[in-house]
Amino acid sequence: MTDLASIELPTKVLCGVTVPDTPLISAALDFAKTVSTDYTYNHIVRSFLLGFIIADKLPHTKVRDREAHAIAAILHDTGFPIGHPPHSDVLSNDKRFEVDGANAARNFLKKHGRSDEWDKHRLQLVWDSIALHTIGSVVFEKEPEVQACSYGIWADFQGPDRVPGGVLTWEEYNAIVREYPRLGLMKGLKDNMLHLCKTKPGTTYDNTVGEWGDRYLGEEEYNRRPNLTQNLLETCDLDDRDPNA
Repeated sequence: MTDLASIELPTKVLCGVTVPDTPLISAALDFAKTVSTDYTYNHIVRSFLLGFIIADKLPHTKVRDREAHAIAAILHDTGFPIGHPPHSDVLSNDKRFEVDGANAARNFLKKHGRSDEWDKHRLQLVWDSIALHTIGSVVFEKEPEVQACSYGIWADFQGPDRVPGGVLTWEEYNAIVREYPRLGLMKGLKDNMLHLCKTKPGTTYDNTVGEWGDRYLGEEEYNRRPNLTQNLLETCDLDDRDPNA
């Protein structure tokens, strides 16, 4: 396959940011809108734009598959439960919201992308970008596309001052927020996290979603302590088992 990081894509300027403009990116934006609240949709667009500002300025992410980065950023929160129509075919009963979103993106690309352009590696880049975006200790050790996606997402929650290298200015950030306002994103995030804790708690025990349940839900509604990994490992009695018995 051609090195897609070196291919020049058509571009457009949004909020002063030059981003790729392909039919697949436009279709991803349309798809995201059908399964998102207004606050989630604005968040994913801000994450897309912020990620391009940041990644284009950092040496280790400047050369990357820009279309894969764009689509991953745009579809990264399709696993948020609030905003989906009834009987959504994106949401599962047994998978983390990040995995639901990653699977939705992969299915979207298999359906709408060209098979000669979207090989297993490219699909995996998008899947990893979405599935790992909440795990900072892992995601920023991954490929440039995966890192770039999370730089934008994290910047939308942390603001310019915590972006590595000071490469995002408040002027750039504010220009994007004026066009795509936050619309109470943090309350919406909390609502989604608590919804997940209540409706599919088993997907939240080993990750950051469970922290929201710990803080805001009573034990009668949510209790992950018996299911923490440390508890599961400490109950292992295999060291005491005689394989010859």
